[in-house]
Amino acid sequence: MAIAGAGQEGGRPDPDALLRAVAQEGRGRLKIFLGAAPGVGKTYEMLSEGIARRRDGVDVVVGIVETHGRIETEALTRGHEIITRRDVAYEGRTLREMDLDAILARAPRLVLVDELAHTNAPGSRHPKRYQDVEELLAAGIDVYSTVNIQHVESLNDVVASFTRVRVRETVPDSILEMAEIEVVDIPPDELIERLKAGKVYLPAEATRALGHFFSKSNLSALRELALRRAAQAVDARMLDDVRALGLGGTWAGSDRIVVAISELPGCDALVRAAKRVADGLRGPWTAVFIETPRAAHFTDEQHVRIAATMTLATQLGGAVATVPAENVVTGIQSVLVDLRATQLVLGKSNRSRWFELLHGSVVDKLVRDTPDVTVHVLPMPASSPARQRVRRGRRQWGTPTGYAFTTAMVAAVTALASALFQILNLGNVALLYLLPVMAAASFFGLRTGLYAGIASSLAYNFFFLPPTGTLTISNPENLISVIVLLGIAIATSQLTARVRAQADLASASARTNATLAGFLRQIASVNDFDLAAQMICDDVSRLLDVQVVLLGRTDGAELTILAASDPSYRLETMDNAAASWAFDTGSTAGKGSGTLAASEWLFQPMKASDRVLGVLGVASDRPGSPIRADQLPLLSSLIDQAALVLERLRLQTEMRDVDVVRTRDRLRAALLSSVSHDLRTPLTAVIAAAAQLHQGATPQLIGTIESEAQRLNRFVANLLDMARVEAGALKLKVEAIDLSDAVTSAAHDARRALEGHAVRLDVPPDLPLVRADPQLLHHCLLNLLDNAGRYGEPGTEVVIEGRNRFGELRLAVLDHGPGLPPGRESEVFETFRRLEGSDRAIGGTGLGLAIVKAFAEAMGMIVEATNRPDSKGAAFALVFPPALIVRDIMIEGAT
Repeated sequence: MAIAGAGQEGGRPDPDALLRAVAQEGRGRLKIFLGAAPGVGKTYEMLSEGIARRRDGVDVVVGIVETHGRIETEALTRGHEIITRRDVAYEGRTLREMDLDAILARAPRLVLVDELAHTNAPGSRHPKRYQDVEELLAAGIDVYSTVNIQHVESLNDVVASFTRVRVRETVPDSILEMAEIEVVDIPPDELIERLKAGKVYLPAEATRALGHFFSKSNLSALRELALRRAAQAVDARMLDDVRALGLGGTWAGSDRIVVAISELPGCDALVRAAKRVADGLRGPWTAVFIETPRAAHFTDEQHVRIAATMTLATQLGGAVATVPAENVVTGIQSVLVDLRATQLVLGKSNRSRWFELLHGSVVDKLVRDTPDVTVHVLPMPASSPARQRVRRGRRQWGTPTGYAFTTAMVAAVTALASALFQILNLGNVALLYLLPVMAAASFFGLRTGLYAGIASSLAYNFFFLPPTGTLTISNPENLISVIVLLGIAIATSQLTARVRAQADLASASARTNATLAGFLRQIASVNDFDLAAQMICDDVSRLLDVQVVLLGRTDGAELTILAASDPSYRLETMDNAAASWAFDTGSTAGKGSGTLAASEWLFQPMKASDRVLGVLGVASDRPGSPIRADQLPLLSSLIDQAALVLERLRLQTEMRDVDVVRTRDRLRAALLSSVSHDLRTPLTAVIAAAAQLHQGATPQLIGTIESEAQRLNRFVANLLDMARVEAGALKLKVEAIDLSDAVTSAAHDARRALEGHAVRLDVPPDLPLVRADPQLLHHCLLNLLDNAGRYGEPGTEVVIEGRNRFGELRLAVLDHGPGLPPGRESEVFETFRRLEGSDRAIGGTGLGLAIVKAFAEAMGMIVEATNRPDSKGAAFALVFPPALIVRDIMIEGAT
């Protein structure tokens, strides 16, 4: 969890809240009528409010409403425009579902959609109705919907625990979080009376329901859950609005609890106490660890303790956060302000009076400086002085290198001051000694800076204050100078050390942000799932110095390793069990967690769009948890970003599959249409002519059989040719071709298709030869002539025109017809595409011009479709670029 806008006291809007508000721009608004149980009147209330909105001039339609035979509800639907449902065939039955496409095409301002948790029939665009609603919202359409509290995903187990009924159809909590919620509520006794009166179920069903789900105790518990869930949703929306406006204050519409944890033993008791407080107040709670500069010196044992405490908080249902701050008090206060918390749970260690005088009390400062927050203080077990000394460690007191370098700097300043003593007064010499103090505090920490201050004071006294060579001071004024120098040295050391700590925090935050940005930049550009999975493992392993595996499940099979930072990794039985648990439950499992901790791996689920995409496992040779507490936020962010990338790749794959299915269906429908028309027509003519042969053969009958058989053969050839084109099986036999001969041959073979049209060949005999495959060129010309004969108006002229201009040779077929739709000329070359003004509009398979384009491009030509500039009609041209024109027949023959 990230604490955004930490430290805001109001007056500055929260950027995250503003981004969420901007994201809602252009989207529809969702309102959910939430009830404790069926029969409370959710659908009735939704329809009534829809009528009120329609009276206000809003365009309202009913997408789908289930009245369940209730007369009052059915009466309200009569005043609404109802979108007709679509029929879905399933296992011999016809199911009627909401027609999403019809609603999108109708584009109302508001649509009423009943039963948000409904599961759509197989074959629908979305498996769940709430996903249909999300598409409507994305299209800018407002939606009113209904849902019962037992259908809320997070409360499903709670409801099943006392009703003994587990609902299979659920709605993600994220849907409720983005919706305005109106609770439709009636007392349990009144609902039971409605049930007995047959206003909810049929009498036989009502009697059975009263003995099970609709008992008074169950209804009371469901009612409480509905009211509390609605209150939480209202509180969350209120906080979002407050953050977007930058308002200060706790806005304590409901209680929000924060528990501060540390590296000390006993913090697990604090978490359990916070859980009890949250349960008593029915409010959300968050466990927070404040990461101060001293966290850099924690031992492995302390990191393990923090990680265990955060894991416990997660298991108990709380949120967790790690917040960097200069000190604990500032960090906790920033969290309280950002979360608008009303309750704070923290522990008080058994410190000595002397320690509290030197360092102050965190508890006292928080109680004094946070008047709007109730503070719960629990005693913490005391730590022995020996353990505290070990905990401080050697680095906290400085390093030998730091002390040696500081001593050398003091000596250098002393030598410099001695050399310049004749031109400097004592005040300037004292100022020179501030240099090693500031340098030592900046590079080596506070205690080394204090050492520099004491060493500088002693050197100043010994070498420059009379009597020199001793530590005695004869002049009281000089004594004041030494004390002031020491005080300035101490103050400067503290300030410099504080600035250094802040700089370290800022640097750590910048490194984390840079790490996340670089990680996302690398994997976001990848479009291959396997490559992305491998990059995720490699980058996480490199960034966190751990071993990484990524597991996934396809087609209901067992979890398998999709990628790993080391291909030699093998998971044991316990490891596989922990990974399966993490995948199935969406919870952390394995080493360092509370579930299957005997595993050597810690498995974290990768979630996106309310589903688990995979499981990321990490392991380390270090003792304790594979991931330190200070690394948990970075790991969570890396997993979230990786999950988004994997979700994008999954959706891309699904879209490709959907496109393939759509293309297949379109081709199937077009092929069936073609077969039913273009095969049936010549076959009918052939069969009729063959029947007449019993009466005696005539030249006319024989001609009919021959021409229709050729037409049928040409159609089958087109199908085969298109199959060859799509399979990439074309083999070119290029040779020099005389276009006059090619055009004459094509016009002769297409005479049946050109019957009723005058054909004019305008191909100059002096056109140069061209390089092409004669068979493919013949097919191109035949299809162009067939298109002209099919679509040209009867009795009009079809022109075949050849021109050689500006080094480019064009062979065009022109007809006299309605022409092509302006701006859509190139679409006529698409497979099975029929446009007004092409061979796809009157009969035909839609293959002719597609084959022309495919064959022409295979031979290196360009094919164009335009409207005739001189008269009404279309013009299709084959363009031979200079590379295909034979300039010198002798040279060509020699080669």
